[in-house]
Amino acid sequence: MAENNPKIYDIVIFGASGFTGKYVVREALKFLNVPNSPLHSLALAGRSPSRLSQALKWAAGSDSPPKIPLLTADTSDPNSLSRVAAQAKIILNCVGPFRLYGEPVVAACADSGCDYLDICGEPEFMERMEASYHEKAVEKGSLIISACGFDSIPAEIGLLFHSKQWVGSSVPNRVEAYLSLESDKKIVGNYGTYESAVLGVANADQLAQLRKSRPRRARPDIPGPASGKGGSVMEHQKQLDLWALKLPSADSVVVRRTLATLTENPNGLPGVNESDERAKKREAFWSSIKPAHFGVKIASKSLLGLLPTVVLGLFLALLCKSAFGRWLLLKYPSVFSLGWFRKEGPTEDEVASATFKMWFIGHGYSDSSLASQGNKKPDTEVITRVSGPEIGYLTTPIVLIQSALVLLNDRDNLPKGGVFTPGIVFGPTDLQERIQENGISFDFISKKALSP
Repeated sequence: MAENNPKIYDIVIFGASGFTGKYVVREALKFLNVPNSPLHSLALAGRSPSRLSQALKWAAGSDSPPKIPLLTADTSDPNSLSRVAAQAKIILNCVGPFRLYGEPVVAACADSGCDYLDICGEPEFMERMEASYHEKAVEKGSLIISACGFDSIPAEIGLLFHSKQWVGSSVPNRVEAYLSLESDKKIVGNYGTYESAVLGVANADQLAQLRKSRPRRARPDIPGPASGKGGSVMEHQKQLDLWALKLPSADSVVVRRTLATLTENPNGLPGVNESDERAKKREAFWSSIKPAHFGVKIASKSLLGLLPTVVLGLFLALLCKSAFGRWLLLKYPSVFSLGWFRKEGPTEDEVASATFKMWFIGHGYSDSSLASQGNKKPDTEVITRVSGPEIGYLTTPIVLIQSALVLLNDRDNLPKGGVFTPGIVFGPTDLQERIQENGISFDFISKKALSP
């Protein structure tokens, strides 16, 4: 197989031997060379061929592992990344924290015209990649889309699904997402997520500086009162019977960026070789979407269930600003999160027993004309829900692989290139239907009038 043969592989999974990476490989194998799948060639990339081989064997389960090329590549060796990107249609990047290891992979993809998806939930990284690589990606025809895992596909596609329930002249003003993680065993988070949170809090000032240095983005016209701060930090959500704690969430940042891009491009983003029929479908889709203020809260059936989140938040605030504090946090994740995160990750039983529910509660107006009548309160409530399996190792691979299959299947109808959020690219595609077919549910729960 010649090294210089262009685009040998439909998908290369980078970081395939990591905790999340091996689950992504397992999910990808379900779609490799099967009927109606656009995935015909797959390769795995990482620092250690032996570890890649072990990951492939694990992912294949009781089946004998398929013969898949194992490519050696390292974020500290840009040439190795360029070689991989030159041979791939899409790179799926599973190597985090992205603040530390993500940029060389984005740079290689932008240079070679290779599409790039990742599972990042780090706002500073995502916004910095947009600032640094958008123009190059447009020029070279490279679509670079971060947040294609649990951060932030369920929130992005879930909010679009919610928005479409506001039919006719009704309009939302604010949608609050309540994320409930459930399991009959212990819920154990991804250590990479924990490490990213520590580094994100430690470097929060860099994100603020980046935003100050960038042109101000367009803001959507949302009927009714301004956002405020989205209500109290802690609340008891009576309808769901859940206690909820407001989170500084990557989801809300990604959604805001999607809505800003939509405000600048009210018909969405044209495809590189889009048919007239698909252009009409895209324009019709976006005309049905009504922007709203959006926030996320972590929710639990009991106040005690929120304790690990509260304790971790306090420790992050206290310790992140010093090098010794960060060392302590990263050395003893289980201590500082009351067992929520641990370096060795969850067992397969813990993964299999976990689920999530993300409730979207929207308040708005039965008629948009009501929103402009002074301080009139919202008179309508819509509730929808997205639910599925464990978030880090099951839902993340499902939504990442389905996003990649949409790219493979529908590339002509998607933008030529650029750095974008998943919602603005995948909103008008069949991504929602695809992930529904693979175990993630989108449900309309209720719509009712609110008492004055």
